[in-house]
Amino acid sequence: MNALRIPIPVRTAVALCAAALLSSSAMAQPKGNARLSGKVVDDQGKPVENALVTATMAGQAESLSGKTDKKGEWHIDHANNGEWKIEISKEGLATATEMLEAKADKAPPLNVTMKAGSATKADPMVDINGQLQTAAGLAQSGKIPEARKIYEDLLAKYPQIYQLEGFIARTYAAEDNIPAAMQHLKVNLDKEPNNPDLKMFQAELLMQSGDKAGAKAILDGIDMKDVKDPYTYINEAINLINDKKGPEAVELLTKLIAQFPTTNELYYYRGRAYVASDKLPEAKADLEKFVSLSPNAKEADDAKKILDQIKK
Repeated sequence: MNALRIPIPVRTAVALCAAALLSSSAMAQPKGNARLSGKVVDDQGKPVENALVTATMAGQAESLSGKTDKKGEWHIDHANNGEWKIEISKEGLATATEMLEAKADKAPPLNVTMKAGSATKADPMVDINGQLQTAAGLAQSGKIPEARKIYEDLLAKYPQIYQLEGFIARTYAAEDNIPAAMQHLKVNLDKEPNNPDLKMFQAELLMQSGDKAGAKAILDGIDMKDVKDPYTYINEAINLINDKKGPEAVELLTKLIAQFPTTNELYYYRGRAYVASDKLPEAKADLEKFVSLSPNAKEADDAKKILDQIKK
């Protein structure tokens, strides 16, 4: 059965970078299907152009933002259903605050009249969140240096937001610059030494640098119930399989399946781990289950080839 013992490529942080940029901070934006909209006029009935509109969902810290056009009209997409606090501000006018509810992905237009007065000082998090979204979009489209420049500029302006160091680290990881990624990640980790997402990212970087033992030590110290994404642990399992430590890989993947039962490819990797452990009936069961659940997955052809060899 030596033909079955082929190396499995380890996933890299590059493929996960864009998603991580969107999800690694409490500053991420809510994503729904409703559109919030309205029109703003002054007390003379004239449209208010370029007013900042900030929408914050009740009971949440996240916010969405937009600006009024020449007609005083505005809209904000990707809002979740629920109650939203709408704050509208512009220099020389008093900030207006209204409530708006989205139901069944719809919300009625909100018409607001702003009176003369002093506007409340704008919340810097609105600017930060908007730029984070822009940077994440750039990263997803492969424009990594441009995304990093936004993070670096934000960090220079808001040095207290140390989480930006982690974002910068991910852009370097996407370019396979592991030393630079490690350097910036350390700043973030020093502030949040028990953050499981950051520790898993650290382990991912150690794997890429060839320090599989160091990566395993970090991952072994993380409580599995705190793990939200299995892919770093899949990499650890792949390393164990490639190092002919099949039983250890089986044990790890069994834990992952218990926590992530809908991640079908875990059955593929556990099947490979069973092969490495010379437990072919168990391998056959897992690989057949994987193929039945995900017949079009990129690993499906490989799973079918292994099944054919097992049956021989």
